[in-house]
Amino acid sequence: MITFILRRLLQGFLVLLGVIIIVFLLFKVMPDPAHMMLGQRADIASVEAINKDLGRNLPLTKRFILYLNDLSPISINNPKTESSNIYIDTNKYGNYITLINLSNQKSLILKQPYLRRSYQSKKKVSEILLDALPGTAILAFSSMLFATIIGIFLGIIAALKKNTLYDRFALILSSLGTAAPSFFVAIIIAWIFAILLHNFTGLNWTGSLYRIDPFQGEVLDLKNLILPSIALGIRPLSIIVQLTRSSMLDVLNQNYIRTATSKGLPKYTIIIRHALQNAINPVLTAVSGWLASLLAGAFFVETIFSWHGIGKVTVDALSTYDFPVVMGAVLIIAILFTTINILLDITYGILDPRVRLS
Repeated sequence: MITFILRRLLQGFLVLLGVIIIVFLLFKVMPDPAHMMLGQRADIASVEAINKDLGRNLPLTKRFILYLNDLSPISINNPKTESSNIYIDTNKYGNYITLINLSNQKSLILKQPYLRRSYQSKKKVSEILLDALPGTAILAFSSMLFATIIGIFLGIIAALKKNTLYDRFALILSSLGTAAPSFFVAIIIAWIFAILLHNFTGLNWTGSLYRIDPFQGEVLDLKNLILPSIALGIRPLSIIVQLTRSSMLDVLNQNYIRTATSKGLPKYTIIIRHALQNAINPVLTAVSGWLASLLAGAFFVETIFSWHGIGKVTVDALSTYDFPVVMGAVLIIAILFTTINILLDITYGILDPRVRLS
């Protein structure tokens, strides 16, 4: 079991390292940030000064090593380097714990990963993303909760009414939900419920988890969560309907279901306590996998509904060429996605020994 866990951790580390390398090389070819920070009136001396501050005058290999040193929680701290012109941020690491004192004023420290600063607001990227992360997490969780409850219910009914008009209708709708892109579904849902039926639903096209009240300040407004959650949850709901129907049909044909029926047990007891309990495993597996995907897939939905989350922050940063924010968002999403999948793999390995042998 320990070997299995170590192997999964190593695989996750290699995935994250690959993402870091790709992100670093991809944004290396992007436009010069100095011109974006200074605007059209940038002069050569100012551009060269900012590029020097950002370390763009250094060789690519050294820049990558410094980038890894900033991202790693265990890093080498060199006050002499921090006070030079390589970085604008002279106190980039903030509070840290010194582990080992090295020579030439260098020390091995334990710190928060440093994701650089925004070109536009000059705030730390980590602060910007941590402020937006709760919105994305709440949206993903509520979408998955909606998809799971409704999807299992509809899948059970479709299995019980096999080959009926309802069953065919549910399969057609689930196929459409799987094929339709999230941004298209979001626009349709917003247009119907926030514009055409606004007088009946009272829902707005845009809004975040908190609204600003002139007297009370920030006020929790869960009403704004409804439409984004439905839009983001349509695709996993469609998958859950199909999986639940397929699993229930397999279980309902088993001998122990026939035995329970012949004993005269109530139909509700047979469906819930015998059939659903044995058919739910593949559904829960899909749910756990989709939760990680929704964290990374909320970009367009958040932008369409102006929901304050990592997706909207990233899209806004792209529109202003704020590359440190975009790079940080990609890394945060990759870390979350990889961590959740590693935890799921380890959980499956504990519950099913056959997974450890694969």
